[in-house]
Formats: sequence, C-alpha cells, structure tokens
Amino acid sequence: GKRVNVSENRPALHTALRLPADAHLEVEGEDIVGAVHDSLAQMERLVQRLHAGQWRGATGKPIRHVVNLGVGGSDLGPLMVTHALADYRPSDIHPVEVHFASTMDGSQLADYLSRFNPETTLFVLSSKSFTTIDTLSNANTARDWLIGRLTQHADLPEVSPHAKPISAELIVRQHFIGVSASPDKMSEWGITPDHQLMFWEWVGGRYSLWGTIGLPIALVIGMENFRELLAGAHAMDSHFRDAPLEDNLPVLLGLAGIWNVNFLDIRAHSILPYDGRLEYFAAYLEQLEMESNGKSVTRQGQAVNYSTCPVLWGQLGPNAQHAFYQLLHQGTQPVVCDFIAPLKRYDEVENLDTRRHLKSQHRLALANCFAQSRVLMLGDDALEEDGPRPEHKRYRGNQPSSTVLLDKLTPATLGSLIALYEHKVFVQAVIWDINPFDQWGVELGKQIATDTQAIIDGEGDIGRMDASSRGLIEAFWAAEQQ
Repeated sequence: GKRVNVSENRPALHTALRLPADAHLEVEGEDIVGAVHDSLAQMERLVQRLHAGQWRGATGKPIRHVVNLGVGGSDLGPLMVTHALADYRPSDIHPVEVHFASTMDGSQLADYLSRFNPETTLFVLSSKSFTTIDTLSNANTARDWLIGRLTQHADLPEVSPHAKPISAELIVRQHFIGVSASPDKMSEWGITPDHQLMFWEWVGGRYSLWGTIGLPIALVIGMENFRELLAGAHAMDSHFRDAPLEDNLPVLLGLAGIWNVNFLDIRAHSILPYDGRLEYFAAYLEQLEMESNGKSVTRQGQAVNYSTCPVLWGQLGPNAQHAFYQLLHQGTQPVVCDFIAPLKRYDEVENLDTRRHLKSQHRLALANCFAQSRVLMLGDDALEEDGPRPEHKRYRGNQPSSTVLLDKLTPATLGSLIALYEHKVFVQAVIWDINPFDQWGVELGKQIATDTQAIIDGEGDIGRMDASSRGLIEAFWAAEQQ
C-alpha cells in the first residue's frame, strides 16, 4: 500500500484486484479487499441481467449489442482478453455481442451505428478520469444517435407512431453503463448511479482489466471464467512474491531483458504468439511495456545515462514469418523475440476428423515456432550442409529469444501470462530506477491538441504556430473549402 508511484503520490495496487475475498490488504488504514469484491459483485449483477435478457432498452427490447467505448487500458486489455478467450463463451445465455470503439476519428463507431438497432444497443463508457477526449467524443456521438433515433419513431417501424414519447433521460439510463474512478463526472454526464461501476486511483489504466474495466470480458466469458482469470493472475503474484530468484519467472524474464538491452545493446523486442487467439497480445504489451518503462528520468528526477525500454512490437508468429522475419534473420537491426504458444489445443472438438485435422495444424504451428527460435539461435549451423553458402543465403544466428509455453490457453493460464509480463515490467523498472506507474509522456500532446483544435475551429491565433504546423492547418482549411 505504499505510494510507489512517486510522481503522482499514489500506491500501485492492481494486484489487489485479484486477491481472494478472504485476503487482507490495508491502504492508509483501510482494508480495500472488501471494496474490491463489492465492485465485482455489482459488476456480476449487471452481467447477469444482460445474460438473462432482462436488461431492456428504452423501448422495452432486450439488449443484443454492447459497445465498449474506451481507449488505452480501457480498450486494449478487454479487447485482447475477449478475443483470446472467446472459446469460453457460456452457451446458455441470452445472446449479447460485445464490440469495441476506441479511435477518436469515429471510424469504428460509425460502422456500428450504421448497422445496429438503437433499441437493442448498450454502450459501456470506460474512462478512469472520465475526461478522456477520445472516449467522450465517441460517447457524445453515441448519445446523440440514440436520442435522435429513439425520440423520433419514424426510423423504428416496429414502434407504434402512437407510442408514448421516450425521454432523453430514460435513453441514457437504459443505454449507458459508466466505468470510472470519478462518480461525480459520470453522474454529471447523465449515467444513473445504479449503472456506475467504480475503480480506484491506485489502479493504473494499463493494469485495470482485472476489475470493473473488465466488464466486456465478463460479458463474453461469464463471471465464473472471469474469476478464473483473476485466480491465474493471483497465482503468478504469489509465485513472484515467494519463489527464489533463480526459479522466479518474472525475475528471469526481466533479467534476460536487462541483459539484452544494457549489455548486448539490443533496442527492439518482438512479441510472436503462435496461436491466433492471441492476435491482440502484442498490442496489449506495447502499452504495458512502453508506457510503463519508456522513461528517461529516474525516480529521483535525474536523467538516465543508459537505455531503458526497447521498442516493442509484434504480430501473430505465422503471419509475421511472411512479413518481417526477413529482418529478424538477415537484417542489420538486432531484435530479441518472445515466442508464445500453448502445447495443447482442439481437444474439445467433437468431430473426430475435424479434430484430427486441426490438431495437425496446431502441430504445424508449434513446429514453426520451435524452428524459428532454433534458427535465430544457431543460424546456418541449424543446417547440416557441406561447404559454404552464398552470402545472401547466410543466417548469422546468435540472436536471443525466449519461448513461453502454456499447457493450454485458458482463463487461468492467460491470467498468469499477463501477470508474468506485468511483474517483468516491474523488475526492470526497479533495476533501471524508473517509475513504471506514471505516463507523463502522453500529456503534452493532448494539451497541444486542444490548442490546435481551437485554431482549426477558427478560435485561436494561427500566427503563433510554427511554419510546419501552419502549413498542415492551412491544408485542412483549403480542403474544407473545396
């Protein structure tokens, strides 16, 4: 419960979100475990209403589509987990489809608004501060769409033209859930207290999927599986706390990264899952690692004179083999790779022939995963050939990689995998003496964007802008006048 986030004077206690109910953890004299489980219980009640078909929109129809409006940690974590665990969707529930809209340009949201019935669409407005412009711009558009469509029955042929008018207040109450650390701002926006889910200032956005920000996850996989996700993460927390250093997985992974960055001077890191369900895992780790450890100032406020977080990116391994593995094997930029794969898959497929074919494909994926790490390590020596090879066919080898194997991809093992990387980030932050829990590098851009928008809208002085920015704004003005 100590205030380890020194620049914001806050604790960092996302691990508390996955503590069992009988645990005890005090923050400044208050046991927070009870409040955590109260919030999960409230989330479970909302999930049960939606899964039972009891949550109805303003016209009385049950909700069929839930759109999560969030960005960063309010989007990437839930998006990644719902995709990875889609196989665990309960079969005996009212069908509710979960979607995600994060981009401030509205392109994702516009697609949903063109296809969904407003009577059966619910929006989850997820924002820790409830001031994030990306999310609020989408939320305001969604609210106006709902009010415009539902208060005018012309576009809703199934609603009688003599039906009682629907108020904007009722529409917002029945079609929005808020998830935030700021209940006052949720209420001010119009979200009823019964539909507000809380989390706390001591939970960083990129660490928040374990609590009420995980509502979309619970809607997809059910609360029982959601609790398995938490249990898997807690198991890794216990391992990190108790295991000796030489057997401690987060410590070993973190130290390998320190060696690669600070001793081998490798500045790039690729995440390569060999399972299509982990399609968004690399994008999730991009935020987790680079927003946490992409720092150049120590916890004491001094500039560092050593490298910290490398550039991290990735793709599904089988697809990346046909995209950027050329650079990994023969480029001039050294890259460290993490390969991730489950050992078992498709045991639940009922048709024997289909199961046999799918298991063969899984073995093919594993063979490629193991082969790529071998070639990175050995290069040309992986082949038993006589005589030298021409230079354009040479593989230098001696390139580091780690392979993380799961028994199966389940809610529990995914929870452990995510927590493994969370703790690895913390290990490296301790060694680099940086704060992994703030993100001041994202603030100035948002401030300048607000000033720039005022100028674009004709409410600011373009004369104070630099020549490059003036040119961009003037190009936009010219395009609007055509």
